[in-house]
Order: sequence, then C-alpha cells, then structure tokens
Amino acid sequence: MNLAEELQQGIVQLGIALDVEAQRKLLDYLALLYKWNKVYNLTAIHDPQQMVSHHLLDSLAVMPHLWAGRWLDVGCGAGLPGLVLAVAQPDWQFTLLDSNNKKTSFVQQAVIELDLRNVSVYCVRVEEWQPTERFDGIISRAFSELGEFLRNTRHLLAQHGRWAAMKGAPQQELEDMPEGCRVERVIPLHVPGLHAARSLVIVNNRSGLDQKK
Repeated sequence: MNLAEELQQGIVQLGIALDVEAQRKLLDYLALLYKWNKVYNLTAIHDPQQMVSHHLLDSLAVMPHLWAGRWLDVGCGAGLPGLVLAVAQPDWQFTLLDSNNKKTSFVQQAVIELDLRNVSVYCVRVEEWQPTERFDGIISRAFSELGEFLRNTRHLLAQHGRWAAMKGAPQQELEDMPEGCRVERVIPLHVPGLHAARSLVIVNNRSGLDQKK
C-alpha cells in the first residue's frame, strides 16, 4: 500500500471527510517533513509509512471532537497537530507556537509551500507570549504534562474557550489539575495503524465561565 492509499484508508476508518486537495497537501507536507528531517532531526520517526499513521492520522483523529474558532497549538514541533488540522479545516484559524527556532522555521516554510492562509507561526516561549486576542481552543500533542500545560497557557484562553490535550493514558495526570479547571471529557481515540493508547482530554476553565456569568 502506498502513502496515498494508506492515508485515504485511514481517513475512511476515522470517519472524517477530507477532499482530494487536502489529502494532496498532507502528502506534500509529509514529503517536506521527510526531506527536512534528514538534516534537522524534526521527528524521531524517519519512515514515511510510519509518518502517515503516527503523525497525519494521529493528528486527524482528534478533529471530530474539536470546535470551530481560533486555535493555538502549543509546542507544535514540526507542525503537529496544528498544521495537519489547518489543512483539514481551512475555515478555522490556527496559531502554531514553539520555542525551537529550527522547528518553527520548518513550519513556516511548510505554510508557504502548502499555501495555507489560515496559519500563523511564532517562535517564543508560551509563558512569555502576550497576544492581543485569546483563543477559543488550545491544543497540544507533546508539550508537557496536563497540569503544566493548563497553567502555562491559561492567560491565552478566551473566557468561553477550552483546552484539548492529546495524551496516551492520562489517568495519573488528571490528578494534577489547577484550581478552576474541570475535565469535561476523556475521549479514547483509535488511530489506524498506531498500536498505542491515545486519548483526547477536553478541559474547561471554570473561573473563566464564572466570570462570564
């Protein structure tokens, strides 16, 4: 099975809709990642076949559980999941943040080559970043443990916003919740071709909701 077939089959198994142009862009992104990875070591996975399941499908698996709006991907690394989600949801706005310059340089180049109009990229530490607008959703795939992720990004969340943390088995991390944060759901994910525990933890900011009232 070639990469295009594996991606198409995975999309069907995930039950999501992705047109031919979006699938082409995802494969172009994969080719770019494979090329840059040889020099810059952006990801520990070097096999393009594995990249389909471990990067593309892993990122797409959360899409049915997210919501429209302005999204921040914290610790985006090589653009995961933010860049993949931006391809899949062109009407949503995505900001990708990482403190590693070589990774944000790659992501910026990918944004240009894929002609993505809904993505902004910043190289900065999240604790120090003070944008003018806050976000409807903040997502992370491998930034930190859950409690630290919530604490370090709380100043960036809109009053009505929620966090979406991509995790393996998160039970232990759920015990370290900052005051005012409440877990709404822990959603088990089944990623085609990936034989490891995956889940999405949705958290809301009760203090922000209370202020809104």
